[in-house]
Amino acid sequence: MPKKTSAIKKTDIKGQKPWLKKVGLSQYLIDTTETNKTILIVCEGQTEKLYFTSFPVLTLSVKAIDLQGQSKLKLIESTEAIVESGTQKYDEIWCVFDMDYKQGEKEFSDFDNAIVKGKSLGYNIAYSNDSFEIWFYLHFNYTEQRNHRTFYYEFLGKQWGINYKKVGKSYKFCQNIYDKLEKDSNTSQENAIDRAEKLFKSQKDLPFHQQNPVTLVYKLIKYLNLNKRK
Repeated sequence: MPKKTSAIKKTDIKGQKPWLKKVGLSQYLIDTTETNKTILIVCEGQTEKLYFTSFPVLTLSVKAIDLQGQSKLKLIESTEAIVESGTQKYDEIWCVFDMDYKQGEKEFSDFDNAIVKGKSLGYNIAYSNDSFEIWFYLHFNYTEQRNHRTFYYEFLGKQWGINYKKVGKSYKFCQNIYDKLEKDSNTSQENAIDRAEKLFKSQKDLPFHQQNPVTLVYKLIKYLNLNKRK
């Protein structure tokens, strides 16, 4: 149901109260706002959580949860438990995780099975390989090289003049990454989306763990941008 404002008293209209002069009267008389959609974003780290909650969305409520490094399959199971608890209804559900390519066969299986199970439950899976930070890197450059996460940490550390592994993972710094990328003249979110989409399209027929470098974070970003404050 639309959420309606309370009616304006006739005495306020007649007296032309100051707050009625600042905006059109019709906005007060006929002001209905549809209830915002709510999406759930379940992440495995605070970097992701704070980055997504930094988006200036207007027509969307974002609830992001940091599950602090659980296995990928466990993250999907935890998401299922959150949804089934019924405490809140979500219009969309996104699971965001990455794969450490150096972990080997066990990691590959966990990664692939988590994606398959998440999709079967109707969740949107924004996976990355080798790390979530490839999404930040694509704001600056394009690459088809299979790089370990340390490559992205070192690159971002040089760009921002920090030890990314230590400072870049801190709560305070993560709160500002969205703004840093938006305000940096050397970055482009639009280019990052195009680059990420190009990488995915060139590898989408491969098994999930063999898609590298890849990040489907761009799909979630496009959705958030549809609801951004202009």
